Amino acid sequence: MPEGDTVWNTARVLQRALAGARLTGSDFRVPQLAGTDLTGWTVRESASRGKHLLLRLTAPAGTPAPGATPGSGGTPGAGGTSGADGTAAGGTSGGGRDWTLHSHLRMDGAWRAYAPGERWAARPAHLIRVVLRSAGAVAVGYHLHELALIPTDQEESLVGHLGPDLLGPDWDPAEAVRRLAAQPDATIGEALLDQRNLAGVGNLYKCEVLFLRGVSPWTPVGAVPDLTGTVALAQRLLAANRGRWTQSTTGSLHRGQTSYVYGRRAQPCRRCGTAIRKEELGERVTYWCPVCQPDRSAP
Repeated sequence: MPEGDTVWNTARVLQRALAGARLTGSDFRVPQLAGTDLTGWTVRESASRGKHLLLRLTAPAGTPAPGATPGSGGTPGAGGTSGADGTAAGGTSGGGRDWTLHSHLRMDGAWRAYAPGERWAARPAHLIRVVLRSAGAVAVGYHLHELALIPTDQEESLVGHLGPDLLGPDWDPAEAVRRLAAQPDATIGEALLDQRNLAGVGNLYKCEVLFLRGVSPWTPVGAVPDLTGTVALAQRLLAANRGRWTQSTTGSLHRGQTSYVYGRRAQPCRRCGTAIRKEELGERVTYWCPVCQPDRSAP
């Protein structure tokens, strides 16, 4: 499940594979970046912000800006403009040589790193959206969303709306609580998924956090007894899974034992034995125990 910890892990995979490397080729298979050539560009670093991946690059001096009209003049971030498709328009890189390749995994996206000559076996070829080659590695992006190449100093246009990043160096739990509390009538289940409140929680962690706190997903934010404790638990769970691909909230990494309620519809609650329920909440499904997480507003 591509939640904040998965994206953090993916960023580290790309960091190990490409950081400091000069690209020997690129292949974009999305309309907005078709024809974009990053050959000769250097990968500075790979970072994550919530569920967003940010691959930061430096273009060789004098390289025309992606999407630029030859002879148009100007520099991105200093007179150049950003196109509707997320690529900069107009000018050469000149004094604005730092760029960011942004991608979002959503529910089904993935990046994989391969050794040169290794078979790309992770997904079917028709799902490939971008290929980045260096002398030592090949990075392949499958079914990526919101793929865009923008000047690094314009990253905020894509991620500035996000709340505090649970796995970021600037994690601010007080600010996350403040943002959640600002919408007291929203259900806590929906509020935790709103990336403008805190960035990185997905459906798995939403369900698991609320079970462990004994809070029904349908509880209004204003009625949650301890928002600070809820936010702190969410951060601890994501941090505990950082650096590994198996997501566990129970402490067990064995198949079928990694969650309390998520993905366990009709199975017995690990605490009370009641059948776990599954219902729609907003645009997503939610799993919960009606005994351990009582609430009169639940279906």
